[in-house]
Order: sequence, then structure tokens, then C-alpha cells
Amino acid sequence: MRKLYFFFAFILFAACEELVDVKRIEGPCTIQLVKGGTITTQEAIEILKATGTITYRDQDGKLWSIPADEYLTYSCGN
Repeated sequence: MRKLYFFFAFILFAACEELVDVKRIEGPCTIQLVKGGTITTQEAIEILKATGTITYRDQDGKLWSIPADEYLTYSCGN
């Protein structure tokens, strides 16, 4: 019976590892776009580790995503 509990705990832990694929970086942040221009946000950004997609909220609270091939760099902090 203990082996069965261990097995389910292992499966649960492995599933949780997949959920922690987001890196959160506190703002303010500046994102340099490939096509020129920058985006500045006062809020935190989140980066999906698997794809490099950046997600952020603008000053109105609207959620935006930028795929990795559409930005060059980002920097956060004061």
C-alpha cells in the first residue's frame, strides 16, 4: 500500500512541475521589440519558459502576450 501512495505522490509531483513553467519578474519592465519601439509596464511580467512568450498587463489591466520572436530583450527593475 505504501508503494501505491509513493507512486501517486510521484505522479502528482511530476504534474506540478509542468505547472511551474512560468517565471515572474517584478516591474517596472521595458521590452524592446524586433520591429522597433519599446513597451514599458509598471506591473510584473511573466515569461513562459517553454516558449519564451512574455505576458503583461497594461495600465488599463488588459492582458497582452508577446511571442519570443517579436521581442529582442527585456529588462526589469528600477
